[in-house]
Amino acid sequence: MAQATGPSRSQPATLSDVARLAGVSIATASKALNGRSQVRAETRTRVIEAAERLAFRPNQVARGLLAGRTGTVGLLTSDLEGRFSIPILMGAEDAFGAGEVAVFLCDARGDAIREQHHVRALLGRRVDGLIVVGSRTDPRRSLGRELPVPVVYAYAPSEDPEDLSIVPDSVGAGRIAVEHLLACGRTRIAHITGDPGYAAAQERAEGAQAALAGAGLALVGEPRFGSWSEGWGRAASAMLLDQRPEVDAVLCGSDQIARGVIDVLRERGRRVPEDVAVMGFDNWRVLTSASRPSLTSVDMNLEQVGRAAAHALFTAISGGTRRSGVETLPCRVVIRGSTVPLS
Repeated sequence: MAQATGPSRSQPATLSDVARLAGVSIATASKALNGRSQVRAETRTRVIEAAERLAFRPNQVARGLLAGRTGTVGLLTSDLEGRFSIPILMGAEDAFGAGEVAVFLCDARGDAIREQHHVRALLGRRVDGLIVVGSRTDPRRSLGRELPVPVVYAYAPSEDPEDLSIVPDSVGAGRIAVEHLLACGRTRIAHITGDPGYAAAQERAEGAQAALAGAGLALVGEPRFGSWSEGWGRAASAMLLDQRPEVDAVLCGSDQIARGVIDVLRERGRRVPEDVAVMGFDNWRVLTSASRPSLTSVDMNLEQVGRAAAHALFTAISGGTRRSGVETLPCRVVIRGSTVPLS
């Protein structure tokens, strides 16, 4: 009976199988597959050919342990159900998947004690790094500088300037929104936005006012702060039309607010976009596509924020230069029927 030269088909090939087929020791086979310089070229070729013949797949965890890494990372969020957190997590997971990195996802639900528990549990699993995803763009408390692994903060920046935080450019978002309205021929632009306690509301208003000032214009009245709701959009737009009927565009701090504004404009007999252009923020498809007309909105590129955070963590894990500070990523305008340029 002929001697078997490999494992049975029901069992995956092992390093021992590769070494036996190549006629070398297990240690030599391991060095050859890991690119060590102590192995002669012809021996390395013979080992690689044996691995290919056996469809051998190295144990990634074992290889990572030898290199001081486990091939796992932790994604820590405070709002797993939030529509801002989810696309960031998806972008990060996509980037990690491309590198065959396993992801542990934990939801602290906005609880600092629960968050610390998750951090300890993730470190106990020897993750190579952490991405911390916030539910809003306001600065948050740092996890600290004593952690044994690199940490990247996404969407909600860390209060510690030594940490690396990657966030959407909210000031730039306000600027490009107004630039779009100006390009559509609008010059009498009002701004209805959400809670003034949110950094995003203040920063978007700042960018909008800067863009208007650059064009020699100003907002119609002051920014109208309120809540992130259709109800506020209806109430604020009704007051706006009563006080400043000459308005020809309304930049809204969220898509919900914009939906309320469009409702009131329709009730008042003002056509969108012929009489008044309306624009939102966040590009929430549930709202933008259901709106009539469909709603132009600023997309915060949250999946790209997640991907950028993952790539930054990869770099830190691999021993590259650790970056620090707050890095902003550009947003983009998604043009739809609510801001069609005037003919």
